[in-house]
Amino acid sequence: MLTRPSAPTKPLERLTGASLAWGEGAYAKWAASIGAIAFSLYILLTAATAWFMPDANWDMLPYLAIAEEGTYPDPQALHDYAYSTVKADVSAGDYKTLTDGGGGFRSHMAQNAADFHSLLGMYRIKFLYAEILSSLSHVVTPVEAMRLVQVFSVLLFGAIALAWLRAEGALALAPIVGAILIMADFGEAARASTPDLLCSALFLGGVFAYVRKREAATAVLLFLAFMARPDNIVFLAIFAVLLIAFRERAWGALAGFAASFIAYFAISHWAQHPGWWPHLWFSSIEQHYNMDGFEPPFSVAAYLKAFAASVVRAVALNSWVGVSVLALAGWYGLGRAGFRLDRRAGILLAALVLGVLAKFAVFPIHDTRIYFPNLLPPFLLIAAPLMALWAAASRGGPRAALQVNSGDKS
Repeated sequence: MLTRPSAPTKPLERLTGASLAWGEGAYAKWAASIGAIAFSLYILLTAATAWFMPDANWDMLPYLAIAEEGTYPDPQALHDYAYSTVKADVSAGDYKTLTDGGGGFRSHMAQNAADFHSLLGMYRIKFLYAEILSSLSHVVTPVEAMRLVQVFSVLLFGAIALAWLRAEGALALAPIVGAILIMADFGEAARASTPDLLCSALFLGGVFAYVRKREAATAVLLFLAFMARPDNIVFLAIFAVLLIAFRERAWGALAGFAASFIAYFAISHWAQHPGWWPHLWFSSIEQHYNMDGFEPPFSVAAYLKAFAASVVRAVALNSWVGVSVLALAGWYGLGRAGFRLDRRAGILLAALVLGVLAKFAVFPIHDTRIYFPNLLPPFLLIAAPLMALWAAASRGGPRAALQVNSGDKS
């Protein structure tokens, strides 16, 4: 049974109560400034970590290779370039980890240029990332180019998130957004030398532009996000279908999808991508050493086994499922309280959720980085309703808050 707490009588209790009341009032007064500063410091810290404490992951090798294929057309020369470049810029311990797999995949690829070269079609399709690395490598070392891309992606992502919160009058929620990014392994994505965070930053900019009805920016940014990671075609297709089904005017998103759809087939052919099923087999069923001409027969049993294994790993080892459920819970709770998204924002939220589910169904892989672009936007979409709930509660208490509908603002 709940009871009303008694008034403090001891001097220490009164002092503590007064301090807490002062702190609450000060934070309420300066919440936006405090939130923006705290979030900015977190972003700067993450960017510094991406530069000074990068993660030496194996994918660095094929990404460096595809960036310089024009310079080293011979598979052996390209293999030697990639491995020697990484060896020169990482510690001896990290290099040993990348090349010594106890006689397994990594050990084999370190010794076999032809098999290493056969894998590049799965990486070559990340066209934008390869071109950026190739351009930057004329100014800095190739590994430093990777780090620069990561630092830029962190800063761009943070700037767009802050701009979104500011546009919604929700800078006070910036520390919560930072906490969500921590839960979503933002720091891990920042340290990894992959195109994932670059794609996420461009994607976040694209959906923010859609919310603000900046159609040209929406088209360009969503297309660039696709060029960084073409698997975003899944989200774009679902988004386009929902926009057409609900007759929402958003030519920027539709143009972004149309350009990406056309580019998908052109890039896949140019990159000599092995195809959906061979790539899925390599990533989620068994690492095949040579992808040239590898065409395993489709197996429902193998797909279901990979799907089940990825579900277990996603729930037990990764954070994207929990973060997604938290976003849906926030959206549902605000809706029940009478604070709903408008039509335009609601379509985007539905596309983000369905995009994650569809991407997992099409290509069941458990890593959070695959779904990271879709994780933060739902929280930013519900930031305005949450601030409206906060304001209503401040004015009239919880009972008044239940009677307010802020559906006119996204």
